[in-house]
Amino acid sequence: MLRWYQARLASRPVLTQSITTAVLFATGDTLAQQAVEKRGFANQNFMRTGRMALYGGAVFGPGATLWYQFLQRKIVIPGRPNLEIVAKVLTDQTVFASTNLFLFLSSMAIMEGSDPKKKLEDSYMTAVKKNWMVWPIVQFTNFKYVPLEYRVLVVNIVSLGWNCYLSFLNSSPSGEHTKNPTFPPDV
Repeated sequence: MLRWYQARLASRPVLTQSITTAVLFATGDTLAQQAVEKRGFANQNFMRTGRMALYGGAVFGPGATLWYQFLQRKIVIPGRPNLEIVAKVLTDQTVFASTNLFLFLSSMAIMEGSDPKKKLEDSYMTAVKKNWMVWPIVQFTNFKYVPLEYRVLVVNIVSLGWNCYLSFLNSSPSGEHTKNPTFPPDV
């Protein structure tokens, strides 16, 4: 199975990462609905799961794949590997993460038929702050130890929990996550 996946990554990296990401975004949403919200499978909101899968496969998967390739090519500091990794993490967290959260919340609001501006006002800063509690250390480790072709996969695996949180945040009634911000717990 791993060899098959490696072959797909080599021959069609964007498509392979997009499909993988769609599946894992849907899984994160299912975890949010079943483990966090305890909806029960009879009450699973499949439209919500579909929106998450669509965003993961159509936006995040290809975007992250191309972004990591860009970082690999453009941020190079010869003889200073740790400084190079820090520069990649800072660029990733200030440019890609903030843009991705903006796109995620906006596109979810549009697909749900709600107001993107309101969604961003209610949730964006909370999401960015939680993002910065989780992702810098993940990305430092990812950029330091993981080969380029597996970085999106590593992010997707960690994202099972993160996507669960994003789905929860996105589906919370307006402002509800700021009244009781216990998921994920503050570190």
